[in-house]
Amino acid sequence: MARSALAMQTRTIELPEVADPSQVAPKDARELSKLFFDRLAVTEEGTADYQYARNTLIEMNMSLVRYAAGRFRSRGPEEMEDIVQVGMIGLIKAIDRFEISREVEFTSFAVPYIVGEIKRFFRDTTWAVHVPRRLQEARVQLAKATEELRSRLDRDPTVKELSELMSLPEDEVREARLASNGYNSSSLDAAINGSEDGESALQDFIGTEDAALELVEDFHALAPLIAELDERDRKLIHMRFVEELTQAQIGEQLGVSQMHVSRLLSRCLARLREGMLTTS
Repeated sequence: MARSALAMQTRTIELPEVADPSQVAPKDARELSKLFFDRLAVTEEGTADYQYARNTLIEMNMSLVRYAAGRFRSRGPEEMEDIVQVGMIGLIKAIDRFEISREVEFTSFAVPYIVGEIKRFFRDTTWAVHVPRRLQEARVQLAKATEELRSRLDRDPTVKELSELMSLPEDEVREARLASNGYNSSSLDAAINGSEDGESALQDFIGTEDAALELVEDFHALAPLIAELDERDRKLIHMRFVEELTQAQIGEQLGVSQMHVSRLLSRCLARLREGMLTTS
């Protein structure tokens, strides 16, 4: 009985043919959308009729995405394309979650979804380094508090002053300041203004040579040489250079004199040194 009633109700909701839904004026789209939402409510999901109604709703309401995206036009034409695409995701979510029984305008329901999706896109993708969401939000709060105190005090505010205005512990204010450094990044090839030769890049002034990196190849070459030592010599090397025991302590554990430990170590090290020189 229920399925029969649904079928009868479906036939009573006639949908107009819309040649190009994307060209429907916003005012007309509002009225037509009501008809299409009524049809969605009584149509089985996954059917051809359902897909037609849903796709038409998406195309008819694209003007809502363009309207919401217009708030972010300062981002530039290249980024606007991404903003519109993200806004479309918000529109689709709004269509799938809208209920005609709520008796609210779809436009009022959809715009917050669209704007929210765009803001989420900015929050998740515009940071050069990923930081926790709470620090992203703290950065915005920090920027507003800093600007307010700077105009009020005519100087840069202290951490304590920011902490009191933001109602946050001083440690969190410092953490938010540090996290703000992750919002923007610079290319290592970026030219440095004011350099004497006029051609210096950022990479010329940061970073240092890590001497420890030179040891990596030595360790790789040394490993097979140590493996060739007998068990006693390997244990001797381990006790001296891994456990960092003195020769006297090693002698006590092995039951030999410190002098004998010294001779054994000298012999092992000479063998390893000769092997390293041969492989290099």
